[in-house]
Amino acid sequence: MRVYFITIFFLIFGLNFVHAQRFGYIDTDFILNKMPEYGKAQEEINQLSGAWEKEIQEMAKKIESMYSDLQAEQVLLTDQMKKERTASIQKKEAELKEYQKKVFGFGGLFFLKKQELIKPIQDKVWDAVDKVAKQNNLAIVFDKAGELVMIYTDPRHDYTDFVLDELGLGDPNDKIKN
Repeated sequence: MRVYFITIFFLIFGLNFVHAQRFGYIDTDFILNKMPEYGKAQEEINQLSGAWEKEIQEMAKKIESMYSDLQAEQVLLTDQMKKERTASIQKKEAELKEYQKKVFGFGGLFFLKKQELIKPIQDKVWDAVDKVAKQNNLAIVFDKAGELVMIYTDPRHDYTDFVLDELGLGDPNDKIKN
């Protein structure tokens, strides 16, 4: 019903509005991959992530070893000793899950570090996009690297090179600007 109302609204009132607007698109993946500081940030994030994953794997191996030891010695242990070992293993498993959540969960160390390193770079790109949009009188700029599915894009409306120029990363030999 809502889509139907919006469609009717644009058909009656919005055709002139829609035609008066200028649209463009950019490819933020392409832009970010051209930025040396983004590559360095990604490398640091990957190193940290790898180190954390290794720690988690080592913790998991230790728990696995504790299980194996319990299985091997089970016939020699009293019921009380079995309960104590099982409780110890369960405690280690809970610690592992808590650590995984602390590192890789929402708002965890990985998320915070990624935000710390990537957000300033993204802000730089958004500022450049804002300048390019204003310079070219664009009402809307889409990101073809995002979740928006763009079935067809006319290269005349691609402002990626303009944003790269604004960031000082443009190709000086590129003469195909609209």
